[in-house]
Amino acid sequence: MAALFTGSHGHLETNICKVCGDEIGRKENGDLFVACHECKFPVCRPCYLYERSEGNQCCPQCNVRYKRHKGCPRVVGDGEESDDGDDFEDEFQIKSQQETRDHNRVDNPSENGDSQPPKQSNTNGFAFSYAGSVAGKDLEGDRDDEWKDRVEKWKTRQEKRGLVTKADGGATDPGEEDDFLMAEARQPLWRKLPISSSLINPYRIVIVVRFVILIFFFRFRILTPASDAYPLWLISVICEIWFALSWILDQFPKWFPINRETYLDRLSLRFEREGEPNGLLPVDFFVSSVDPLKEPPIITANTVLSILSVDYPVEKVSCYVSDDGASMLLFDTLSETAEFARRWVPFAKKYSIEPRAPEFYFSEKIDYLKDKVQPTFVKDRRAMKREYEEFKVRINALVAKAMKKPEEGWVMQDGTPWPGNDSRDHPGMIQVYLGSGGALDVEGKELPKLVYVSREKRPGYNHHKKAGAMNALIRVSAVLTNAPFMLNLDCDHYVNNSKAVREAMCFLMDPQLGKKLCYVQFPQRFDGIDRNDRYANRNVVFFDINMRGLDGIQGPVYVGTGCVFNRQALYGYDPPVSEKRPKMTCDCWPSWCCCCCCGGSRKKSKDKSKSKKKGLKALFGLGKIGSKKKYSKKSMTPVYDLEGIEEGLEGYDELEKSSLMSQKNFEKRFGQSPVFITTTLMENGGIPEGTNSNSLIKEAIHVISCGYEEKTEWGKEIGWIYGSITEDILTGFKMHCRGWKSVYCMPKRSAFKGSAPINLSDRLHQVLRWALGSVEIFMSRHCPLWYAWAGKLKTLQRLAYINTIVYPFTSIPLLAYCTLPAVCLLTGKFIIPTVKFLLTVS
Repeated sequence: MAALFTGSHGHLETNICKVCGDEIGRKENGDLFVACHECKFPVCRPCYLYERSEGNQCCPQCNVRYKRHKGCPRVVGDGEESDDGDDFEDEFQIKSQQETRDHNRVDNPSENGDSQPPKQSNTNGFAFSYAGSVAGKDLEGDRDDEWKDRVEKWKTRQEKRGLVTKADGGATDPGEEDDFLMAEARQPLWRKLPISSSLINPYRIVIVVRFVILIFFFRFRILTPASDAYPLWLISVICEIWFALSWILDQFPKWFPINRETYLDRLSLRFEREGEPNGLLPVDFFVSSVDPLKEPPIITANTVLSILSVDYPVEKVSCYVSDDGASMLLFDTLSETAEFARRWVPFAKKYSIEPRAPEFYFSEKIDYLKDKVQPTFVKDRRAMKREYEEFKVRINALVAKAMKKPEEGWVMQDGTPWPGNDSRDHPGMIQVYLGSGGALDVEGKELPKLVYVSREKRPGYNHHKKAGAMNALIRVSAVLTNAPFMLNLDCDHYVNNSKAVREAMCFLMDPQLGKKLCYVQFPQRFDGIDRNDRYANRNVVFFDINMRGLDGIQGPVYVGTGCVFNRQALYGYDPPVSEKRPKMTCDCWPSWCCCCCCGGSRKKSKDKSKSKKKGLKALFGLGKIGSKKKYSKKSMTPVYDLEGIEEGLEGYDELEKSSLMSQKNFEKRFGQSPVFITTTLMENGGIPEGTNSNSLIKEAIHVISCGYEEKTEWGKEIGWIYGSITEDILTGFKMHCRGWKSVYCMPKRSAFKGSAPINLSDRLHQVLRWALGSVEIFMSRHCPLWYAWAGKLKTLQRLAYINTIVYPFTSIPLLAYCTLPAVCLLTGKFIIPTVKFLLTVS
């Protein structure tokens, strides 16, 4: 717990910055640094300086403009009226003895010609003016030397504070350089870039104007019915109202679009300091595959290779490949991929190539020698390209072999039958290829862990397609590695930007925003799209406009791939509750009065017994136990012994004990796996102590069994949600309803790229699948029209989700409206009154 200090103004202050989470520090006189003197909001000096130079120059709590502190550089907006004149007197203080003596020698001569000291000195102005032109010229040389010395000393002090770089003329002392790097690391890892008002305001004006025109249009259409063609008129008005509502649902969620900018160098300075353990948190990658004959194994292999070679600490990366078809082809492909990765990964990292999927790297039509200075690059690239071509030949041989399945079934290399010969009836399978204790690369370095997973399937069970496979990966990864973050990709989406994970960590590891984020979504980009994009695969309006607008509300929707999840959010927990800032009150009214001159209100102190119970719940991270749908996790300390939860509470009554979630409730929620349940309580990841690899593999096989999810909340409140083939929209919607936020990250280089449909039939099948999934959500209890109105989903965010589920129904009024003109021409009756009728009405 952070230490508390009492400030000079009688306010209780903390020494932890509410922006970056570091210590605030003290001023030269020993007092705690206070950025805003209005509300005393705790902000450290680097964050204060950054906000003044790069931000909106205002306090994040009271929105009062920051005043310039002593020793801080000026920024635009600092007027002469600011009370900082003493700063220059302090920074450029002149040795007054010499100048005062020279000044008095001219202005205050004594009767015998000697200079007399002045009786009163000016302490509010500058001491650079001299009386008499002769004296000024005589002292000009000495004054310039003294000025230069003082400027150098001032720059040295500023560099120590992290405000002046070497390029500005700062000192080159290593200790001062470390201070500068520390100050840079304390800066925010990202910042929000609002769209320029000159760009967004015209768009908003157009929306408002169109909305007003719609009102007048419907007033005219409703008040002037066509009496001779009333049924046709009624159908047309209903269709037009539907079109107007669809337009409103589509436009208003775009009202607050934003951009975000990340700082990867600050992320490295903060969590990857030299001589200290790496502070970046682990990430588990999920790759899902169903049928390797429809999803080419060479594409899946490239996706895996791009993951294994990401720019991230090796020991913090694990790749899990889900084979929902139990194919021996994919199993053998991963075996070949693991062997080829021993040569590809060190090559990709040594020469920092992009992208790190060999198929797409070698096929790029660019100058691959650009920015390459190593003499061995050309030779190594040729050798690697040759080895990759040999790797492709081996994969093609496996594909050709898989086309002809033997009557007795597939047989593994050791002679045992392949367990997945029947893809609908087979046991769970797990194979660890790489990782700690596994094969090293050709340079003797460790490789990321690669795990093959095929969940158990038996007749009579509902396996829930992709959503069930992803939930199985959640449990397996929790048992084997338990990284706090998970990144899921389709098998045809490779990592195009090796720093994509670091981009996401700038948000997820932010001390303020990170705990409230359920996921970071990246836009989908595709290869192989023709120049005219005849099938609209790019979805520019959705990914470049709609998602930015949602990012300004509560966050973008989850689109199924290219998303980094917070594991705790997928476990169904509520986000941590922010501490409410105390309202500003005054003492102008008695304590029993309910109002004051500030317009605020006084709250009575809560009962001690209630606060005691809440403290217990917060201690164990249990939150609202009475509700089956809401679980909050506030504890930052991992809990390992579930049976010990009820121990040590002998001093409390039975009511307080009953409020705690017992081990039985954990099993009812997460399933009967003590190891997995223990990992759910470890917010920062890691596996429980006292376990070994063999026992973990057995436990992992257990958690992917068919009956594990029975009578649990998997697919209902935990993990990927069941009930729709578009499980991505439903899963993100559930997390937003609990109060979680999401972030849309658009790095300059696309994070991931995939394969788009190349023919009309595939494209239509994809669109039909999305529409069917939206209809399933509309017909379910999770429909945004009526679900969780008492939750924490914002109104504009709800409108966006409603738009995603009702758009398939637009085809019905669209078809009817397109048919009306033909009907009118055939019948001679029109839906709009004639001019003669309007004149008679008027």
